[in-house]
Amino acid sequence: MSFSKITIQTTVLANRKKAWDHYTEAKHITQWNFASDDWCCPAASNDLAVGGKFSWRMEAKDGSFGFDFEGVYTEVVPLAKIKYVFMDQREAEILFSDLAEGTLVQIVFDAENENSLELQEEGWQSILTNYKSHTEKS
Repeated sequence: MSFSKITIQTTVLANRKKAWDHYTEAKHITQWNFASDDWCCPAASNDLAVGGKFSWRMEAKDGSFGFDFEGVYTEVVPLAKIKYVFMDQREAEILFSDLAEGTLVQIVFDAENENSLELQEEGWQSILTNYKSHTEKS
């Protein structure tokens, strides 16, 4: 199956180790993994190893809707790259690169077919912006 690819990125004002830890540790994921203030991520589990699974619960704060964001890791290069496959066989890749002013975090993911490409890009970018904010604050 062929999917459209979407690329998003941000520069985090933190060294690569801190950027990596805040992206991969469950205690941090629950603090940033939502696209808007009326959503939350009440639970996250993360077995960051090839073949390991992750599950991040995403919910509307009013309880009206929620889902589990899940996948299996296919490649993990510590402090540099993470690749995973979703349950529907779409893939995503996250790259961490040093910049003079911090760490570039770039995500390339296969779009799903239910929502527009623009909506998916906006949602994922908003989540990445929350990640950046959380990482720089803590």
